[in-house]
Amino acid sequence: MEDGGSGAARGAYGAPSSGGSFDLERFLRQPQTVTRIISALFALIVFACIISEGYWNDSTSTVKCLYNGNEDACRYGIGIGFLAFLGCIVFFIIDIYFPQLSSATDRRYVVLADLGFSCFWCFLWFVGFCFLTHEWAITKFSEIMIVSGVQAAIAFSFFSILSWIMLSIFAYKRYKMGVDDFTQSYADPTQDSTIPPYSSYPNVGGGSYQQPPFSNNPDPAGGYQPPTY
Repeated sequence: MEDGGSGAARGAYGAPSSGGSFDLERFLRQPQTVTRIISALFALIVFACIISEGYWNDSTSTVKCLYNGNEDACRYGIGIGFLAFLGCIVFFIIDIYFPQLSSATDRRYVVLADLGFSCFWCFLWFVGFCFLTHEWAITKFSEIMIVSGVQAAIAFSFFSILSWIMLSIFAYKRYKMGVDDFTQSYADPTQDSTIPPYSSYPNVGGGSYQQPPFSNNPDPAGGYQPPTY
């Protein structure tokens, strides 16, 4: 959608018209806002559980990751959980200021960024869930004490997949809404009935075409006639 100024951006991509007052209660009740808050809580639980209960000391007092001693598994869970939490906060703030954007182009960029980020994090959470589940499945439980926090991190990794899928759907619907608004508001000037059809150049004087004063027709006398004096 091309930027058509504040008038063209009013109500674009499902947001209220720019310049209006912010309704906090209405904003918090939106499904996208609720899902984003839930996604942030899931991410917080994942990396908090791994940090607090994802490590143990073996017989040599060496700190190891409870996921089969694989440090990469713990780092991955902590990393995606922390970054997903920060991402939710950033887009939560952007959602607050989104209705204040008067440019339809800026709104389109924000919606596309939200859609891309949400889809990408769906993939990362899916990889994280499979990774942590596999490492936990091959862990030798006789050597460690089973900790509920480690299992909780796996469970909420799975829940995060679902919540980020929902965020992707909401972002796609908002993008599709903006595209549909542009399609409906765009009018082909060639199909505009208010513009009169093209007409040929009018005949001057209303008469028919006249023979030009000088013609290339041959002289009917058959030759040159000298002037008489």
